[in-house]
Amino acid sequence: MKEVSALAVAVILAAWLVWNLWNLFPIAIGLRNGSWRRAMWWTRLCSVSLCAAFASWVRGVFGGGLNVRETCLFVHHEHYDEKYRDSHAEEFRRIFPLHNKCHAQYDLVPAWVNPTIVICALISLTAIAVLLRFGTTHLTRLRRRENQP
Repeated sequence: MKEVSALAVAVILAAWLVWNLWNLFPIAIGLRNGSWRRAMWWTRLCSVSLCAAFASWVRGVFGGGLNVRETCLFVHHEHYDEKYRDSHAEEFRRIFPLHNKCHAQYDLVPAWVNPTIVICALISLTAIAVLLRFGTTHLTRLRRRENQP
């Protein structure tokens, strides 16, 4: 049953990725032809930014690989400080901001990951606010039409 669930999640994420890659073109075209004034453009923007945030987060989570010690020593050629990692273990288990340090000065999570997540989240929140505005405007217009004789 776990295999079926994992496969279903993988298929859904793959479909979401393909949909977001396809949406990059309509978003770019919408900036030129004025379709950014429509709700679907903002829906696409929200989905693409959430996908980019999720991809950045996954990149940050798996930045250290499965064996952090070997990744530090053999891939990045950095000293692995076990005492430092033990004393800061809670920091490395947090969902956000992401850190996975070999020692106090070297982080395996790229510097661009956390700012990208924040920027994408802000874009998504802005898109959601605009979509709510579209919805309330539509409902207000419907009520006005119903109340007119």
